[in-house]
Formats: sequence, structure tokens, C-alpha cells
Amino acid sequence: QVQLVESGGGLVQPGGSLRLSCAASGSIFSIDNMAWYRQAPGKQRELVASTGTTSDTHYADSVKGRFTISRDNAKNTVYLQMNSLKPEDTAVYYCNLWTNGGAAYWGRGTQVTVSS
Repeated sequence: QVQLVESGGGLVQPGGSLRLSCAASGSIFSIDNMAWYRQAPGKQRELVASTGTTSDTHYADSVKGRFTISRDNAKNTVYLQMNSLKPEDTAVYYCNLWTNGGAAYWGRGTQVTVSS
């Protein structure tokens, strides 16, 4: 079993920054893709950013140029640096991990609120 624990969420003013972390533990043999999703009230969960084993990255258009995803394979950890935050970035952010064996895991989520 794999556990994902997110941290780093909170309340920030518009234009501010936050850094989310997600550490994976448990029976991990090989991690393929790691990603961050978010879900705002009344909306569907959406992909924010993802990174593969070669550190290739993909971003939602709404966060390009403001968010940066990175991973530390030695620590089985993925990060999301969020700059120039906007009120519309307010959501619960979820960590997602795929193993090479095709199994997917989710964290419990961390709340990010952007408000003055």
C-alpha cells in the first residue's frame, strides 16, 4: 500500500506564493507519473500539473508561467511552487501518483485559499 501526504496549503493574499509538497511512502517499487490536481467548490477535479520520470512537465493553461512542478525521486516527493496566486486558484489540491505497474494513488488533499 502507498500513502501520499500533502502539506503546504493555507491562506494567502492575491499575488502571494505557496509551495505544496507531497511525500509518498509505503510499498513503492517504481513511480511513473506524479501530478497535482485541484477541485474548487461546485467544480470538477482538474489537472494542474504533471511530471514524468524524465522530469518532463505539463501544465494547465490557467497556471502556465505561475506554477512549477518538480520531483525528488530519491525522496519520492513531488512539489508544486505556486506564484502570483489568484482568487480563482482557491481549491483543494490533491497529489496523484502512478506506478509503473499501473496503480494510481491519491492524497487526501490540502486546502489553498487565495483571498484578501
